[in-house]
This record gives sequence, structure tokens and C-alpha cells, in this order.
Amino acid sequence: FSGPFTDVVTTNLKLRNPSDRKVCFKVKTTAPRRYCVRPNSGIIDPGSSVIVSVMLQPFDYDPNEKSKHKFMVQTTYAPPNITDMEAVWKEAKPDELMDSKLRCVFEMPNENDKLNDIDASKSAPVLNTSKQDGPMPKPHSVSLNDTETRKLVEECKRLQAEIMKLTDENRHLRDEGLRLRKIAHPDKSGSPTALALRDNGSNSLPSLLVVIAAIFIGFFLGKFIL
Repeated sequence: FSGPFTDVVTTNLKLRNPSDRKVCFKVKTTAPRRYCVRPNSGIIDPGSSVIVSVMLQPFDYDPNEKSKHKFMVQTTYAPPNITDMEAVWKEAKPDELMDSKLRCVFEMPNENDKLNDIDASKSAPVLNTSKQDGPMPKPHSVSLNDTETRKLVEECKRLQAEIMKLTDENRHLRDEGLRLRKIAHPDKSGSPTALALRDNGSNSLPSLLVVIAAIFIGFFLGKFIL
């Protein structure tokens, strides 16, 4: 019997009568509660055969437990004008009985069989597949691989760091310029014209730096999106 044994497992026995007389048969087992045998008895005509189905009921299989289940097939020549099968077996003499003994063997499918089944299912051809006329449509966009994406992200981070650095340097230069102007023109430092000049001169440099940084970021972000 081949597992798994979570459902009924059926094995067939073929009984053949090679003689020129009718033969009565009976199938017995040492574990009648575990098996269902159909037919468990009957008559076989000369030169004919019969199939006996042995159905093992579901159970929890233990590979360490050795099977002690056995079957025995008893046969005897059928008397003429037989009417009662039970009487045949009761009246049969020991020297008129023939028997064959069979031992049950339980087998579980191994991992190699499972792998072979999986490989066979993968390699099986697919039938009734429809063909597409013409070339395959091209995708609208092609995604970048991980390496290119990582490079672009690192480049954007570097540019942002450069912007912050230039902003700090510009602030420092602006403060230094204001300090020098105060030292050079202490009397005119508070006039509106001087204040306007200082504001225009100090704001022109950061605006230029922001424009340059925006151009670089726009270039790399455009490359990343494309």
C-alpha cells in the first residue's frame, strides 16, 4: 500500500483459476477492522480470473512501526450443484484446502518522487495557447536597476549638501561684508541708500547659488524619471 494514508488506499488482487474445474475462494485478514475486501469470497470458472479489491481505511502512519497485517487466500474445488458457500467451507477437509499468504507492506512517497512530480508538471507543454499577431508591444517605460537608482539618489544627496554648504558660506561672506562696510563707512551705514545697497548685494549671491543648485537638481531628477 502506498501512502499517504489520509484517505482510503485500494490495492487489487488478481485471482486466476488455471484448472479445468470451478474453484471456490475466500479472502481472510489478520486485521478485519482495517480493511474492506470486495468480493471477499466467490467462485472462479475454469481458466477465468477475478479481481479482488482490498481497501485500507485511513489511519495515522508511523514509519517506525512494522506492519504485522497479513492476508490469506483460501481455495478449494467447488462441488457440483453448489448451493451453499458456507457449507462448502465447513465440510471441506484440510487436505482439500489450498492457501496463499500475503504480508502487507506500507510505503510512503519519498522526496525524490515529489521532486520528479514537480519537475514533470513544470516541463509539461501548455496546449491550446493563442498566438498574438505582430510584434509584442513595447512597454511605455523601462525601470532603472538598483545600481543606477542608488547612484542618482546619492548624487541628489550630494547636491543638497553642496547647497547647504554654499548657503552657509554665503551667509558668512554677507556678514563679513557688512562688518567691513561698517568699519569703512561708520557714518553712512545707517542711511537708507546704504542699507538698500547692502541688501541688494547680499541677496544677489544666494539667489544665484539657488538657481545653479536648482538646475543641477532638475537635471538629475529628470534623468532619474526618464
